[in-house]
Amino acid sequence: MLALPKAVVIDRMVETELAVVTNLDPKRHEAPSTPAPSTPSPPPPSTPLDALADLVADDLLAVNELIVQRMHSSVEMIPRLASYIVSAGGKRLRPLLTLASARLCRYAGDRHLGLAASVEFIHTATLLHDDVVDESNLRRGLASANAVFGNKASVLVGDFLFSRAFLLMVETGSLEVLRILSHASAVIAEGEVLQLQTTNDTNTTEESYLEVIRAKTAALFAAACRVSAVVADRPAVEATALDDYGLNLGIAFQLVDDVLDYSALQARLGKTVGDDFREGKITLPVVLAFRRGSDEERVFWRRVLEDTEQTDGDLDHAIRLMIRHHALRDTMDRARHYGALAREALGLFDDSPEKRVLLEIIDFVIEREY
Repeated sequence: MLALPKAVVIDRMVETELAVVTNLDPKRHEAPSTPAPSTPSPPPPSTPLDALADLVADDLLAVNELIVQRMHSSVEMIPRLASYIVSAGGKRLRPLLTLASARLCRYAGDRHLGLAASVEFIHTATLLHDDVVDESNLRRGLASANAVFGNKASVLVGDFLFSRAFLLMVETGSLEVLRILSHASAVIAEGEVLQLQTTNDTNTTEESYLEVIRAKTAALFAAACRVSAVVADRPAVEATALDDYGLNLGIAFQLVDDVLDYSALQARLGKTVGDDFREGKITLPVVLAFRRGSDEERVFWRRVLEDTEQTDGDLDHAIRLMIRHHALRDTMDRARHYGALAREALGLFDDSPEKRVLLEIIDFVIEREY
C-alpha cells in the first residue's frame, strides 16, 4: 500500500479531530450536489445570530445610525478609518446582546441604544489597538486598519472611539452604567497586558490563561448584558444573572476562537489559520498540549513559541501534537462547560422569545466555524 503524503495525513487527522470537537454535520463533508442550471441556489440557513438580529431589527437599525453619527469628525481620517473597521463584517454580537437583554428586561425606553453603540465602540477600539500590538495584517479576511492606514492612525482613532463610547455612557444619565462600562474598559486593558506577559511563555497555566480571557474578552460580554438590566431598573439579582450569562458566554466564545485558529478555513474565520501560533500566543490548546507532551515535544513548543524559530511544517506538527493529546477536543469541552453555566444563569427569567434566542446564541457561539 502506498504511503500517503504527510500533508494529506495531517489534513485527514485534523478533519477527524474537528468532527469530534465541533459536532460538525456529517453532510458538510459530502461533495455538494450540482443543481440544475434553472434551479436557483437555496438561501443560506438561518442561524441564531440571524434570529437575534431579526428580533431586535428596529433597535439595531437605530444603533447603526447612531454609530455612523458618532463616528463623524471634521478630521477626515477619523471617520474614514473608523468606518473601514466598523463596516468590515463583524458579527455585532456584543451590541446585539445589549439590545436583547434590554428586551428580556422589558425595558421600554431608548437608552439601551446608546449603550449598544458604546459597547460596539469599545470593542472596535480594542480591535484597532490589538492589531497594532499583534502586528496583524488581516482582520476578518481584509487588510487590517493598521496595514491600510498605519499604526499611529489606528491607535489614535481607537482612542477617539473610546472617547465617543464614554460620551454615550454619560448621556444615559446613569452613574452605575458609567461605572460598569468604565470598569470593563479598564479590565480589558489589564487583560491585554496580561496576555502580553504570557505571550511566548510556555509555562503559562490553564488558570492564568483563563484569567487573561476573562479580562480580555469576557468582561465586555458581561458588561454588555448587565447594563441593560441597570437602565431597565431591574432587581440586582437579574443584573447579576445577565452579567454571569455574558461572562460565561464570552469565555466560551474565546475558547472556541482558540480552537478555530488551529482548524478553521481562512474564508470562514476571517484570518489566516495559525495566526496565534506565528505570534507566539499561548492559548488553551497550547497549554494543554505542552502540559501533556513529552520532554521532546516541550523542546519543540519552546523553540516555536518562546524563541519564535519557526520553519515550514511547524504549524502542521503543532496541530498534530494537539490532536495527539486531545487539546482541541478538551478546549471545546471547556467551552461547552462555560456554555452550560451561561445557560444556567438565564434560569431565573421567564420564558420569552428573547430568552429563547439568548439560549440559542450559546449553541451558536460553541458550534460556529468562524
